[in-house]
Amino acid sequence: MLMSKAFASASNACRLLTRRQTLTALGSNALLSACDFSTPPGPRDGAQSERTKIKLFLGDQARFTRAKVEAASVFDDAPFDYEWVNFQGAAPLFEALRAGAVDTAPAGDSPVLFAAFAGVPMKIVAVSVGTRAGSSVGIVVPAHSPIQTVADFKGQHIIVSSARGSISQYQLFGALAEVGLTAADVKISFMLPVDALSAFQAGHIGIWATFGTYLAMAEHDGGRIIRDGQGIHSGLGFITASDKALADPAKRLAIANLLDRLRRAEIWTNAHQDNYEQIFASLTNLPADVVHRVVTRELRQLQPVDEASIASLQQVADVFTRENVFEHAIDVHSLFETSVWPSTL
Repeated sequence: MLMSKAFASASNACRLLTRRQTLTALGSNALLSACDFSTPPGPRDGAQSERTKIKLFLGDQARFTRAKVEAASVFDDAPFDYEWVNFQGAAPLFEALRAGAVDTAPAGDSPVLFAAFAGVPMKIVAVSVGTRAGSSVGIVVPAHSPIQTVADFKGQHIIVSSARGSISQYQLFGALAEVGLTAADVKISFMLPVDALSAFQAGHIGIWATFGTYLAMAEHDGGRIIRDGQGIHSGLGFITASDKALADPAKRLAIANLLDRLRRAEIWTNAHQDNYEQIFASLTNLPADVVHRVVTRELRQLQPVDEASIASLQQVADVFTRENVFEHAIDVHSLFETSVWPSTL
């Protein structure tokens, strides 16, 4: 299928990372797994018998969603069973959605568009608005790099994580445009963030466009951010659900209930950042300064789809079309499903 090579097979990714013993050397190895199936702790006081048999497979990236849910305890009385499936980036996550291995997938605007263009059968069912739009993506260089500004990128080799159509690629396009450069003025290669982090730490990457935990880890190791995404990246995230899950009436109801619980989780974590950081640290084994950076940059609020978010996504799509990442224009309206959001909220 067109552009499907941009997404590594989820099952192949798991097998590949199992063979890569170098990942165990990373201090954040609990976080940086390509895919990790995690069944929640067993229910207490006979709660399991009260639950329906509907089970949702919840895709996640770097355990962000799971950490919020567990910190806020919003799944304690959930009327559905669930299993977390963690990925290091959006590309393998959306391939898992395509394969039916997960029912839902949270991701930024760019990877959602790229997945849709590649034919992943899904719909956007909710929007996550960041309080510090764009701060969680950035272009970083080693501490002693002679590069000081984006203008210095001309003629340089830049690694982008994790794949074509990522939020990091969109960030790079925007940063280059600000100084009168284009993608043709640099050499761009793509690398999954776990591999790129290891290479950056080893001194093998001179310029890295990355995001989230991986950006914070690069800073922890002395990396300097040349340009973050503020003013370029919308900061919007999206909750997507597979067409197959939405076509199942029982799962559709469960997903609607899920959205309410995710909304409440974000409200709680925004008000209790310290508690959220503790849970996130326990799930990831990351250094305290990394956890603080990541959490501060990722405080969000889940809300229903609105015209502003549709317009923002269309703007991103138009940029990728102009840069020839997409072979034809995309009308993003068809990607949204507005009726899943609980009507009582």
